[in-house]
This record gives sequence, structure tokens and C-alpha cells, in this order.
Amino acid sequence: MSKRRDPFEAVAHPTRRAILDLLREHPGLPAGEIASHFPEVSRAAVSKHLGILRGARLLRARPRGREVHYTLDPRPLGDLYEQWLSRFEPLWERSLANLKRQVEEGDAPTES
Repeated sequence: MSKRRDPFEAVAHPTRRAILDLLREHPGLPAGEIASHFPEVSRAAVSKHLGILRGARLLRARPRGREVHYTLDPRPLGDLYEQWLSRFEPLWERSLANLKRQVEEGDAPTES
């Protein structure tokens, strides 16, 4: 089994986030099919990314014959939200309220 990893470390890489997105939309994909969605990344690198995600317990792997099929386990992401990200929610709420106020008053910033 892969060594235990921090979920923050696991989601820090854009390819790993893309793998999670892929498995959210298409659960139960085999490793080879996952790799085929990332032609710019070697199969060995995809395998390493899958190992990191497994180590963070963000994926479950189930052998089926000669293939290993992966499914997303969202529980560690929920834990990240509850234990850390939720602390920032008041800031998001304030930012959205400020943006709404600016738009309603006609003071919204414009793109250059």
C-alpha cells in the first residue's frame, strides 16, 4: 500500500485534481483509461499520481482481473473542509456581499 499522505499535498498538483474530477464524473475507471485522458503525462507519472491520491485516501482501488479500477472517496475532502477551509467561509461571504454591493451601486470594477 502507498505511504500515508496529507490530502492537501495530494490535491496540490493540477494533474491529481484533474484525476479527481475525472473520477467524480466517471467512477470506476481502470488505470489505463485514466492515463489515456492525460496524453501529455507518462503512464508512470499517472501511476505515481494515483499512488499519492490513494495514500491520501482520496481514491479506492479495486482489482478486477488484470486491471485496477479506481473510484473517488470524497470523505477526506469533506474533512479538509470541516477542519480547515470552513474557517474561511466568513471571508468568502464578505467578499460576495461587497461584490454584490458594488454591482448594485454601479461601482463594480471593470476589466481593462
